[in-house]
Amino acid sequence: MRIALIHALTESVLPARQAFRALWPEAYCFDLLDTSLSGDLAAGQRLEDGIADRIRHLADYAAASQGEAGETRALLFTCSAFGPAIDAVKEHMPIPVLRPNEAAFEQALTLGGRIGLAVTFGPSFASLRDELLSMASQRGQAVEVIPVLVEGGLTALKAGNGDEHDRLAAEACRQLPSVDALVLGQFSLARAADAVRHYIDVPVLTTPSSAVLALKSLTKPTPDLRKPGTKS
Repeated sequence: MRIALIHALTESVLPARQAFRALWPEAYCFDLLDTSLSGDLAAGQRLEDGIADRIRHLADYAAASQGEAGETRALLFTCSAFGPAIDAVKEHMPIPVLRPNEAAFEQALTLGGRIGLAVTFGPSFASLRDELLSMASQRGQAVEVIPVLVEGGLTALKAGNGDEHDRLAAEACRQLPSVDALVLGQFSLARAADAVRHYIDVPVLTTPSSAVLALKSLTKPTPDLRKPGTKS
């Protein structure tokens, strides 16, 4: 099963790979990384200024890739700031395409209407909140999104200080009011899950694990239920 992983942050690569190794080791994954996407977005460039086109080109390239593991069967985007651009890819792609937080949000919505959402990359929050609210609306469900910005977390991780990143994430999430679930809204935050769970007694959902399990289900072959010897 050939799966393309499309990243805009270097820090997203390892969590994605770890989730696949733990939950779907049989899958063959390959990575496309363009760190200029997150950098340009953080600098104020908008999706409609060309970022969306670049994301579409990456998706087309990934979908056309093939090798010993066969053709690409699904795409997983791992950067959470590009939801509308990924939705545009979904519309023209004949294979499953998953937004980074899509599966975790689906799971969180089954747990209640007050959902904490933690991010370390500030520009991600607005699009993630809108995505979660839209998904809730489609389900006819009222939801309140409680934001958690982990100040300095991404800077610490980029500097190679993972322990400090995890500590900052745990301290930020510790301040949450009562919620039904907490989503760690970026792939790079998944590493802090155990530290956060030390202080949070509600389900803490990580986006890589939820995404891998969803992709595994989406690409599962349909069983042939015909009786042996019958013709199609």
